[in-house]
Amino acid sequence: MLDKQLLNKYAQLLVDYCVNVKKNEQIAIQGGIAAAPLIEKIYIEVLKRGAFPFNRITLNNQSELFFKYAQDQHLTMLPKLPLLEAKEFDATIILYSETNTKSLSNIEPTKQSQFRKTYKPVSDIRLKKDRWVLALYPTEAYSQDAEMSLSEFEDFVVNAVKINKPNPIKEWQALERYQQKIVDKLKNADIVRIVGKETDLTLSVKNRKFINSCGKSNMPSGEVFTGPLENSANGKIYFEFPVCTSGNEISGIRLEFKDGKVIKASAEKNENYLLKILETDKGARYLGEFAIGLNYSIQKFTKNILFDEKIGGTIHLAIGSSYEETGGKNKSAIHWDMIKDLRTEGELYIDDKLFMKKGKILL
Repeated sequence: MLDKQLLNKYAQLLVDYCVNVKKNEQIAIQGGIAAAPLIEKIYIEVLKRGAFPFNRITLNNQSELFFKYAQDQHLTMLPKLPLLEAKEFDATIILYSETNTKSLSNIEPTKQSQFRKTYKPVSDIRLKKDRWVLALYPTEAYSQDAEMSLSEFEDFVVNAVKINKPNPIKEWQALERYQQKIVDKLKNADIVRIVGKETDLTLSVKNRKFINSCGKSNMPSGEVFTGPLENSANGKIYFEFPVCTSGNEISGIRLEFKDGKVIKASAEKNENYLLKILETDKGARYLGEFAIGLNYSIQKFTKNILFDEKIGGTIHLAIGSSYEETGGKNKSAIHWDMIKDLRTEGELYIDDKLFMKKGKILL
């Protein structure tokens, strides 16, 4: 377990920097039982700022139990309470704290897709408020996925969120300034070309807005992202890293696009799962995001998207829903990030000019 000083710094970072809690606000704190030490510190910090904390603590196996015993109405009917809470809470802090990352491996993906469809109005409300953050409390399960000991993974998390620094907030503000230079350079960009192993893909970001993601919604963060024009992607791409979701690992993913749509898809492992996800809805075969990973303090792949999509020197694409603030228009119940490693092989071109080579931005 993280020591008291690090837990305090982590809680203060989430409360003050990520969601900026103010007096009299209503703050939701969501996480599993395993995250209780951090939830306790966040609860205290919210109270100290004069706001009202509401803990939403889940059982370690709650998702597994839900999908095992859920009836049709549980997957297709949206109760009033989640909508009401989404509307009433001023900010939400969500802590990932799984004790078994494979617990949903044998759950039918169509069940999970239907559940995401049903609860999309809740996530839409939260996204529009822009007062939420996803963070992670280190557990044995995550350390095993990352092929580290628990103490090693704790050190990894501490370094990634910068709570090992004297003033973590200043560290994130410095990253924000650096990333803003990149956002400014991309302001009038049009054609993006990604070249690498088994990859030559073009897409357009014309008149779309790049967002400087510097730790406000994800902790850790370290990326700039936008929503590609929905009909613009053409070519093929291979993703070096697997997608790890709901206990499933889909590796060796290859996609081919024509006029924005995925027309061919394959995977070396769990291809059937990939194909089922692509059939979630009409928008699932189109891109919702193009992003550049810029957190160079994260260099190891951990099978956890919260960290992996920020790896400095990578890019990632997401099939599915766009973020409205980028100008993206794609609608879907899913948003699936897939990471392309450009650190050892590959280039990123913006309007025919070399922008990134072997993981390094050319400013």
